[in-house]
Amino acid sequence: MRVLVKLYDGWIVGMAALAGLGLVWLMVSVIVSVVMRNAGVQPFAWLFTSAEYSLLYLTMLGAPWLVREKGHVHIELVTAALPEGVRQVVSRAVALLCVLVCVILAWKGVELCLRNLERNDYDVRAYFFPRWMLTISFPIAFGFMALEFTRFVVGREILHSGEAGIHE
Repeated sequence: MRVLVKLYDGWIVGMAALAGLGLVWLMVSVIVSVVMRNAGVQPFAWLFTSAEYSLLYLTMLGAPWLVREKGHVHIELVTAALPEGVRQVVSRAVALLCVLVCVILAWKGVELCLRNLERNDYDVRAYFFPRWMLTISFPIAFGFMALEFTRFVVGREILHSGEAGIHE
């Protein structure tokens, strides 16, 4: 079981690392594109398209890690005012709602990806890119986010700290 947990944790961190690489590529592609334009050269068409793909992948691949680290945006104003016992219940209920939403979005992502495969859809701009390679990120990311939110539903730790304001 511990091996499975380590593999899972490694997968989440690996996805976050890929998201970080995507962020670096986004920066590089924008800089290269701007330099090329300022030099009077038309930037490569694939440069812009790859930056767009990078935006999608870095968002989807980094999201499960952000859930784990409680790095997503939420407001603790209400939970800070609640007594500890009530805060536990409310926080777990919010996490459960997040699990349900993520499961629905993962399911819809699977349907979309399968539809792209059935239709043999391609994103045709700078190059032919199978659309399923873009939409596969939805079920993967939302599936892992559902698992991460589940940890806040059934685990020791809750999603909300009860501390209003910035604590970094």
